[in-house]
Amino acid sequence: MKRKRNGAGETMDIVWQTPANPPQRQDYIFRDGIRYVKPYYFEFISHAKNRWAGKTIVDLFADEFKGRPRDYYVSAVKSGRIQVDGQIVPESYIVRSSQKISHFLHRHEPPVMAMDVQILHTEPDVLTVYKPASVPVHPCGQYRKNTVVGILEAEHDLAPIFPIHRLDRLVSGLLILARSASKADFFRQQIESGEIKKQYIAKVVGVFPENEQVANVNINYNAREGKSTVEIENGSKGKVACTKFTRISTNGTQSIVLCEPVTGRTHQIRVHLQFLGHPIANDLLYLSECVPNRSIEGFSADRAAANSGLEIKPDNSTDDSVEDFDIDPMCTNCPDLPPKGYDGHEEGLWLHCVRYSGPDWTYECPYPNWASLS
Repeated sequence: MKRKRNGAGETMDIVWQTPANPPQRQDYIFRDGIRYVKPYYFEFISHAKNRWAGKTIVDLFADEFKGRPRDYYVSAVKSGRIQVDGQIVPESYIVRSSQKISHFLHRHEPPVMAMDVQILHTEPDVLTVYKPASVPVHPCGQYRKNTVVGILEAEHDLAPIFPIHRLDRLVSGLLILARSASKADFFRQQIESGEIKKQYIAKVVGVFPENEQVANVNINYNAREGKSTVEIENGSKGKVACTKFTRISTNGTQSIVLCEPVTGRTHQIRVHLQFLGHPIANDLLYLSECVPNRSIEGFSADRAAANSGLEIKPDNSTDDSVEDFDIDPMCTNCPDLPPKGYDGHEEGLWLHCVRYSGPDWTYECPYPNWASLS
């Protein structure tokens, strides 16, 4: 869709993308082991919530979407990049509940590590892949093209595909995708009925006990903090959670542990390992309470060792300039490739999904390089 928008005194002929526009191979820029998405124009659509009603259009955006300064929203309303029910409105416009609100913006997606999404196994109605750490499974939040689903469509022409389970963004390993909605429903019914067994491996701090350990404590997830806690004193608080752990190997400093979650709570394996006193050895979110003197700087060696064994995409841009994409005069992220707050320097967790099995099927993923203790 083409629209003309006036911004910063200039008239620009812009092609706006919507979720209907599929990712393309040429949408990606690879630099120094990082996968970037070329910034693109995108229409975000939402419908006014009850709590938004009665606010001016500028106050609404300034209060609810704090990632950009108020001055940007004033300019966006004036230029028509923010609209209500498809119409340009004044800054003083009062929003009513359920109205359609469109925000046309220059979208910068966060970067991820530039590892291949390796296809492990294909069947007529099932696909399994080796998901790299740092890559979300499906479009969510600021991510759309820099996702497993987006990359598979852009680089392998695989669409539609339906992830039948989730892996957190920083977790690597086996991901099962159905090629049809009916096959996805088949797997989900087995998951909901408890017929599926899940196995992960983790590299943890210390010498993990030789005998099987079972963490059977409730978990409470705080969405605001993005962190889970175990609930020991108040057993009725939080959600029931159970994980079984078995030591695979140890070198006296760290251990490789097989993790078998019986339930599926947010950050379950991570917080249960912390509860047992053996957090994942590079998990900054749950490590600090157990190893208080571990510094951020100390993770430089960990980052060097965090390679999963997947192939790194070669650079396709040798120039650090901004010639790879058009600069938008109104954009608060330009001329940088990533959005503000993302420097591209993050590691994957030492937590990896190795196996899913059901009543009559099993899918597996190779171990990452970090699973070998020396």
